[in-house]
Amino acid sequence: MTLANRLTLFRITLIPLLVIVFYLPFSWSYPAAGLVFSIAALTDWLDGYVARRYDQSTAFGAFLDPVADKLMVGVALVLLVGVHASAWMAVPAAVIIGREIVISALREWMAELGKRASVAVSYIGKIKTTLQMIAIILLLTFDPNQFPTWKLLGYVTLYVAAGLTLWSMIIYLRAAWPELMAEE
Repeated sequence: MTLANRLTLFRITLIPLLVIVFYLPFSWSYPAAGLVFSIAALTDWLDGYVARRYDQSTAFGAFLDPVADKLMVGVALVLLVGVHASAWMAVPAAVIIGREIVISALREWMAELGKRASVAVSYIGKIKTTLQMIAIILLLTFDPNQFPTWKLLGYVTLYVAAGLTLWSMIIYLRAAWPELMAEE
């Protein structure tokens, strides 16, 4: 078991802790949830760095890392939709989660055709992920009733991330379009 894979597994174990801390009835539950998510986001970057830097890339890690990322972000967005119960939160959350489902299915299908490289992670995807993490950290860390400015900044950042999410999905779909329409 490589260090990179251990970091990914650690990120997955942080997910139930995030949920528990988020729902604790204490004033510090918001910053604590933000800290747990921040640690998880840091391990997302760190496991990739360790895998590349120390040649620890494995098939298990290639499978588990994106699963861990999608679980972490999906759970955090569901928690936030519960607290920010409005279309303002539900729309970007649905866009982000929906895009992840579409792109995961597209990558799986393209891999079956032996053309997974045409839907590899793009630079826009990395920017989107960074903004998504920042937005979620802001929205988890600050009680929306006590810190409306941080809430607004979190929303704006999340909407920019959702816009990049749609843009990157279009790029992936355009790259795969010839294969998708091959039998038409």
